[in-house]
Amino acid sequence: MATNKTKKNPVQQSGNPETGINLKGTFISVMLLGIFILVTWFGLYALFLSR
Repeated sequence: MATNKTKKNPVQQSGNPETGINLKGTFISVMLLGIFILVTWFGLYALFLSR
């Protein structure tokens, strides 16, 4: 049987780290969303306890 051995080239980034994808905005957005969810959850929990 013939075997097909092909090598997949991994995605390589250039040597300059500044050309990589900047995920700082994504991180900030996720953190703000998480804070909003926590504040909402604790607010509703406090409302539940006060009744």
